[in-house]
Amino acid sequence: MASRTHDPAAKPAWTPSARKPPLSSRMMRAIWRGLPEKRYDVGWEPGLEVPAADGSPLVTDHYFPRTDTDGDFPTLLVRSPYGRGLPWSPQYGMLFAEQGFHVILQSCRGTGGSGGTFDLWRNEAADGRATVAWLREQPWFNGTLGTVGPSYLGYVQWALALDPPPELKAMVVQVGLHDPYALFYADGALRLEHALLVGLGMTYQHRGIMPVAKATLRLQRRMRDIVTARPLRGAYSSALGDVPWLDDVMTHPDAGDPYWDGASLAGAAEGLSVPTSLVSGWHDALADQTLEQYARLRAAGCDTALLVGPWTHTSAMQQGWPEVFAESLAWLRAYLCDDPSELRPTRVRVHVGGEDVWRDLDDWPSLSPVSTSWVPTPNGHLGRRVLTAPTDGAGSAPLASLRYDPADPTPSIGGPLLSRTAGARDNSALEGREDVLTFTSPPLAEAVDVLGPVSARLSVSTDTGYADVFSRLCDVDAQGRSTNVCDGLAQVETVGEGPSEVTVPMSSTAYRFPPGHRIRWQISGGAHPRYARNPGTGKSAVEAVDFTAIRITLHDGSVLELPDGPRTA
Repeated sequence: MASRTHDPAAKPAWTPSARKPPLSSRMMRAIWRGLPEKRYDVGWEPGLEVPAADGSPLVTDHYFPRTDTDGDFPTLLVRSPYGRGLPWSPQYGMLFAEQGFHVILQSCRGTGGSGGTFDLWRNEAADGRATVAWLREQPWFNGTLGTVGPSYLGYVQWALALDPPPELKAMVVQVGLHDPYALFYADGALRLEHALLVGLGMTYQHRGIMPVAKATLRLQRRMRDIVTARPLRGAYSSALGDVPWLDDVMTHPDAGDPYWDGASLAGAAEGLSVPTSLVSGWHDALADQTLEQYARLRAAGCDTALLVGPWTHTSAMQQGWPEVFAESLAWLRAYLCDDPSELRPTRVRVHVGGEDVWRDLDDWPSLSPVSTSWVPTPNGHLGRRVLTAPTDGAGSAPLASLRYDPADPTPSIGGPLLSRTAGARDNSALEGREDVLTFTSPPLAEAVDVLGPVSARLSVSTDTGYADVFSRLCDVDAQGRSTNVCDGLAQVETVGEGPSEVTVPMSSTAYRFPPGHRIRWQISGGAHPRYARNPGTGKSAVEAVDFTAIRITLHDGSVLELPDGPRTA
């Protein structure tokens, strides 16, 4: 068996390419502000072919620092299914190479000119290991390796970490994915908008700017027809064409289905010793996955750091890029270059919404001695109650009800989406609908800090036996504007006329409700097209043709649970 360790004596001499990075990449690099000054000019070796696990060629670009002396630089591996052009070339190839790293930017199999067929998640571990084997033979590789990248570029990092090579010394997972099922489903409910936009990106982004732009416009024009089609299955083909893996995803809603075997890479963090930095945003579609991996890394005793900003999945890599790049660069220098001088002193840094400040914490979530519940009343009020023990069972007295009609579904507004409509939005129009319940506190006499995972425990009955419940936390300012903070959805099945209890995880947040503001709990039967419509019949949301309107009744015993944050001045 070939050695997995670095052997510089066995390598031939290397003559650096004289080529510069593409002009488009250099032009984009020139517009970024707030980034550190470059240390080196950048060279470029495009179109290298790296043999995949089965021998398929993986097209790879090599960016490197130019120096008059024989520089000894660590290497960063960036594997992407989205192509190697904009924004990846300047954002990773150029920016990190000019700071003193070799950067390998590689197209995953079946994308960007690489051989083989792209198969969501199934080949990344083997292809990553094959790429590291190729790296060991390169004359410029000094045996020190790191990984970096966002979204699916984070998934390929976790794939490599399942059996980390000895050269892997640091990882930076930005707004990253580790569990495809959780990307596409919430408690068995299809995250429809996610599925369509991931299908768009995976199918077209690696083909270049014009193909993805045309496909994006086509999807926008046909979005309403697609998401309201009966049946829903296959409707996306009018905009995206034939995408076999997407059809598979949409027709396998059960997490225990063998289709999903091996998809989740959660276990990679459980025994990992590679120092790992995690980056997310409070409105990132993958924020929950980031926080889950942070908890696993901490439990494993792995050196880890967490940064969560006021960002969505895309804005973290755009408006938030100066902070994200600085965080990533500091981590990589610390563990690949033995230079910890730019590391922040605390393990966790989070942005606190409502206050617009950054808070440094020793861990996440910060321990809170008090659990506070907010309880709805029949008149639409929301009152605070400090729990000393869990409540016993579901209540029986009805508080309020709504009628959810899948033929006229409650729309989705803002939140952790992949689209441009993500983030904090004005919910006033949404809350004016008859199919949305709201419970609102009196104006707060003092600030209320919420720091950690939010959840709702609902006691509900339905007249069809099948429903979704969407639960959202909002901040109502002095002018009456209601802004979403965090939310979640769960499916519920009821028997007879009595209520059933369901817990709705509502993600996590760091938020301060200022004095004079009000806390609002919003409840509805869905959020479309963020989630596929519940047909009310117990049939598959993807296959359903017939819909039934659902009466959802909220009962006494329902509780909104907010983790208290530590008091600050």
